[in-house]
Amino acid sequence: MVVTIDNKLMPLEPMHKARLWMPERVMFTPAALEEPWGQQILARIQSLNLPIEELPRNRLTGLRGADDRATYDIAKRTLAIVTAPPSAFKLSPIPPSADWQFHIAEGCPAHCQYCYLAGSLQGPPVIRVFANLPQILANLAAYERPSDATSFEVSCYTDPLGIEHLTGSLAECIRYFGTRQDGYLRWVSKFDAVDNLLDLPHNGHTRCRVSVNAAPVAGRFEGGTASVTARLQALRRLAVGGYPVGLVIAPIMLMNDWELHYTQLFDSISEALDFDCDLTFELISHRFTPGSKEVLQSWYPQTKLDMDEAKRSVKRNKFGGTKYVYNGDTMKTMRRFFQQQITKRFPQASILYWT
Repeated sequence: MVVTIDNKLMPLEPMHKARLWMPERVMFTPAALEEPWGQQILARIQSLNLPIEELPRNRLTGLRGADDRATYDIAKRTLAIVTAPPSAFKLSPIPPSADWQFHIAEGCPAHCQYCYLAGSLQGPPVIRVFANLPQILANLAAYERPSDATSFEVSCYTDPLGIEHLTGSLAECIRYFGTRQDGYLRWVSKFDAVDNLLDLPHNGHTRCRVSVNAAPVAGRFEGGTASVTARLQALRRLAVGGYPVGLVIAPIMLMNDWELHYTQLFDSISEALDFDCDLTFELISHRFTPGSKEVLQSWYPQTKLDMDEAKRSVKRNKFGGTKYVYNGDTMKTMRRFFQQQITKRFPQASILYWT
């Protein structure tokens, strides 16, 4: 089967599992090596025969290239094991996704040309993993509301599944939340290596989500990830294993025949989740800021991603920041389409938000 976009034929994305990301360079700071969890990560890295560099000081060096693109290439091949700074222990709310966000890592091994981290993280986009995970988890209890479900998002600055084979940190988070009475974990991924998570004692306190998109978006702009079909099969395995699950459809893009492409995506979702399960949807339209556009164009100078401000409306936040979003009528039309598809196909599911 083929679909059309921009008057060209485009085959549907075949199923392929993502190759496990293997960094070319792994750096450990002295502080990270002093942590028991840092030693656990070290053992994992050693078992994979990856090159290890023990740094003399608690700072990362040698990550910049001749230009922004070269710096990006170096950073995206590098894994750094560090300790989370004191500021990481003061959590921030993250509506509408969750009550609070916390971080087990920063940076992502994927190559999405619309990357949400562009402009959000400082410096080269090296993947930093935090070795003081037990302290990070112990800090979360102070943010739980007694006798009231409190949700914690761990995917704001990383794709935790994409680095799980190197860290084991996502599984440790799932185990931790399985012991909580009022705390609930949320994570999302574009990868599919979930087998080691299936038998964990999650006790229904972790909602596993995959980020999916229409074939033209996933095929053109989501480099280094598992296919959407593989992600959906991974979500199916998690749902069968008793996890609450969810779909994050993002970033929703306006394109030629967009209704056809997204209908096809819903067909794939319906096929993968053809049984009753605890299911949610989160719907996020594409947007960008002046800062993120500049960073993305330096990382991907040949990108075909549409970031024409003239085609967008301006949205300002309370801090004076600017985002470029689709206009109001377009947003209403798109929102109506997605709500109708979900209501018709998954009447038991919840739509958590549209943004």
